[in-house]
Amino acid sequence: MAVTWIAAASGVLADFARTPPPFAFLVLAVIVLAFVIAFSRLGTRLSTYLPLWVLVAVQGFRFPLELAMHAMYERGVMPIQMSYSGRNFDILTGVTALVVAPLVWSGRGGRWLVSAWNVVGLALLMNVVTVAILGTPRFQYFGREHLNVWVMQPPFVWLPAVMVLAALAGHLLIFRAVVRRRKDLL
Repeated sequence: MAVTWIAAASGVLADFARTPPPFAFLVLAVIVLAFVIAFSRLGTRLSTYLPLWVLVAVQGFRFPLELAMHAMYERGVMPIQMSYSGRNFDILTGVTALVVAPLVWSGRGGRWLVSAWNVVGLALLMNVVTVAILGTPRFQYFGREHLNVWVMQPPFVWLPAVMVLAALAGHLLIFRAVVRRRKDLL
């Protein structure tokens, strides 16, 4: 977290004149680190010993996060496409995590429900990451007036560096847990 804060505070992440832009390395690092965490010994322990409903419930953090992001859009801090008023529908993952987790806990939702929910949640996460990248100064897909530069400044740099990392690692852990539980039933 300190490294990303320093990189953001120094302006390094916002340097899109470089090829590749330093922000691209942050995105790559988040993806690699999520896989490293999910497939490490720690990931094995988490996917083995935590109940499936807990792994799903943790993803509920995305509901208040998306509410906060929408508030940032309303205050003019971030562009509309990064909110649920624009092209970010990841709030659905957070809300449905809070519904799916109790269903799994109570035995009314099984691996099939978790698997389907996890695929949709991962797709929604990849959608917002794609929207975020397309909104950078390198691509300007949504126009110059809607640039996604807020995540290149502290403390907002922790959105990709911590929150996206946690969401992606969480989805990978859920996939591991579902596969492990299937094997345990065979």
